[in-house]
This record gives sequence, C-alpha cells and structure tokens, in this order.
Amino acid sequence: MDLCPQQPAPLFTFGVIADIQYADIDDGFNFSRTRKRYYRSSLKLLQNALESWSDSAVKPDFILQLGDVIDGFNKPNGASQRALDTVMREFASCPVKVHHVWGNHEFYNFSRSQLMGSPLDSSLNADWRPKQSDIYAYKFSPFPGFVFVVLDAYDVSLLGIPESSERYNKAMNLIKLHNNNEDLNCPPELQCHSRFTMFNGGFSQEQLDWLDLVLSVADEKQEKVTLVSHIPVHSGTTDYVCLAWNQEELLAIIRSHSCVVCYMAGHAHDGGYCLDTGAHHLTLDGVIETRPDSDAYATVSVYPDRMELTGSGRVMDRVFLFS
Repeated sequence: MDLCPQQPAPLFTFGVIADIQYADIDDGFNFSRTRKRYYRSSLKLLQNALESWSDSAVKPDFILQLGDVIDGFNKPNGASQRALDTVMREFASCPVKVHHVWGNHEFYNFSRSQLMGSPLDSSLNADWRPKQSDIYAYKFSPFPGFVFVVLDAYDVSLLGIPESSERYNKAMNLIKLHNNNEDLNCPPELQCHSRFTMFNGGFSQEQLDWLDLVLSVADEKQEKVTLVSHIPVHSGTTDYVCLAWNQEELLAIIRSHSCVVCYMAGHAHDGGYCLDTGAHHLTLDGVIETRPDSDAYATVSVYPDRMELTGSGRVMDRVFLFS
C-alpha cells in the first residue's frame, strides 16, 4: 500500500479576518443599497473564526484584524464603546496576540487620539515604529527571516482629526483637487480619481519614508515582508473606488524592494487577488456582508518558499509562492 508523504510542518501560522463592522442593530444595506449587511450576526461569524483558531491542532501564532471592527452606525446611537467592548471580549477568548489595523469605521467612532493607547492599539507588540508618534504603523517579526508591517492608511485623511487642524486642511485641499461633489463620500465621475472620497485615505510622506527604510533593511537581511493595511493599493484586487489616495506611491515602494512578498487589506468587502512584480496583493472578503450561515476568515500557513491561505466560507484558498 502506498503511503502519502507527510506534509512538513509550517514555520508558523496566523489567522486573518476583515471588516467585522459589528453593531447591535437590524440588518441593512451598503451605501448604494446593492449589498445586504448583517450587523448583529457579524459577531457570531467572529466567534466562529475565534473558536476555529482556538480548537485547531496547530494554533495560529497571531491574528491579523484588518480594520473596521465595529460599524459607524454605533456612533449616532451612542454605542461606540459598548460595541467595541463586546467585540474585544470575543478577541480576549482566543489566547494569541491580535494585531489590529485601523479602518474608516474606527475613525467614525473614535478620534485618532482616542484610538492611541486604546485596546485597538496593538503597537505595543512593535519592534520598530515611525518617529512621528501619531502615525499608527509598526513592524514586528513573528519568526526569524519574516517581517510584518502594519500600515496606517488614514495617516492622510479627513477622519479622526480636528477640522481646525492643519492636517485636516491639507487633506481637504488634496481631496478637492479630484472631487468636486458636495458630499465627499460620493466618488468623482472620473474612474481614475474615484478613490478620492472621504471614506478612503492615504499615507503621509513621513510614513512612506519610514516604510522605505524598513524595507531597505529587510532587503539587506534577505527577509520576507508582508504589508498589512485597511485599504487596498492595487487595482487588480478591487474597484478603483476602494483604493488608497496615493496608492501609486506605495506601489512604487513595494516594486522597488524584492523583500515584499504580500500586501493584505480589507475595506472592499469582496475578495480580490493579483500578483505584481513578485508581490501578492490580497483583498480579504468582509464579514459584514457575509450571510449568517457562512463564514469569512482565513488561516495562513507559512513555509520557507510559500504561504498557504486556507479560506473559510466565502474566502478562497490561495497559495502565495515566494519568488
């Protein structure tokens, strides 16, 4: 009888989940009323993911939460903190570190200063951060030779900062160069400018310079780097309307460093993937628009030559080979 060779154990594994957007309200629809959103049952789907990771024979070393953990509808209902507490209790049930990304819905509920030092600030796990203290970006290494970088896609934005600040005015001037709509959440008609909406944001020059330095060091050490953010930067993974404001600048940095193997994001709620000059770009399906009888999370096993993503529910299985 032929026996199948045993699969070698991964170097490490991690879980990934995006756009939970929990709120204790009835189901609704997206902005264009084309997609249903399941606000209450998103908590059950988070529980499903956490139970699966906790019960797994090979438990993940950490979890990536790609942003929008609670929905903006909590804010007018005065339920922001209550909703966040509810979600964080669930995360506390899983005994591994969670790296939280900040999305637009975090900023609908809290200011940037409120998020700093909050339970959603996982930068205490960092081994390198930008010098500018309120940029929420950091680097960590879960295993020798592998680096993860959490990026702040709302470093330049109209969200979470005082309207009287110079930072707000600069962001307003930038968005109005491309978006003349009275409601800045309405995308410009020109497709290539449709990303310039209030629910998107971008990366400051300070953050880009820091990232360039991080990646230069990783190139020298021949490390493999995965970038993690809320907003996609490659049009091959989502519609233009869901891209970061200055996605071309970030793409240029990625393309100039051979160490980058993957860029992971959420925000768009529909899964997407493309390969660009050796870097895999993944947009993960969002929990909020996933039916209550399905799931939306993934477990990633990392090997010396690849990452194997095993999806649950509507998330597709994928293999990311390292070039």
